[in-house]
Amino acid sequence: MIITTGEHHAPAAVKRAAALAAKSGCRYVPRNRASMARLAELHPGEDILVILEGGARLHRPGEQPMNFHPSMSFVRAKRLFKGEQDTMLEAAGVKPGDTIIDCTAGLGSDSIVFSLGAGPKGRVIAMEDSLPLWALLSEGLTYYESGLQPFDEALRRIEPRLGHHLGQLELMPDQSADIVYFDPMFRDPVLESASISPLRAFANDSRLEEAAIAEACRVARRAVILKEKIGSGEFERLGFRVLGRSRSKITYGVITP
Repeated sequence: MIITTGEHHAPAAVKRAAALAAKSGCRYVPRNRASMARLAELHPGEDILVILEGGARLHRPGEQPMNFHPSMSFVRAKRLFKGEQDTMLEAAGVKPGDTIIDCTAGLGSDSIVFSLGAGPKGRVIAMEDSLPLWALLSEGLTYYESGLQPFDEALRRIEPRLGHHLGQLELMPDQSADIVYFDPMFRDPVLESASISPLRAFANDSRLEEAAIAEACRVARRAVILKEKIGSGEFERLGFRVLGRSRSKITYGVITP
């Protein structure tokens, strides 16, 4: 993957692009007024991350460009600010000050809601093993501005980590988090929305491993949560107890270590 800036690059964008390239091990390529088509010609087959003022945009040849956007998390956040409940937070039993690990972060929609639920004294770690998605997520969490300060503060508190969740969980101490969460649903084409569908080109579509659930149970103090499609067989395969009934095609399962 190469990292560059928009056509009208500012010094701050260049600095961000160079810093992200150094952190990720990718190459920073000055834009030099080249079109995206020209950059693709000069760097055939490579993903291109464009640093923008309010986040970043990800390009892959033959795929729809993807900007960082909080998607439904912003709608869910506004409901929380009105005092309404969020089904995911209720299912996970999130409390202010909790440490939460989102093992399948994608573009962070659930991580953002977890950050709101855990509050300023909480901690949310968002794991993502796709380098392009991690880079897009990192820039978005740091620079996206919604115009709603409490929401933006929740974004800034999230810690995006690059790597597969199994390997990262194996490195964590016993009972070092309150909740460990898995949501592989954005990889399911049956349930994809228009905003989620572009993730498929970049995401790891492997199903969850039993070893990952075992590690999650070791790390979690209170609960391991899985969001899945009803009738998929994943709850039974991985040992989760389904939490109630849902009118939706998806629901939540729990393991209490």
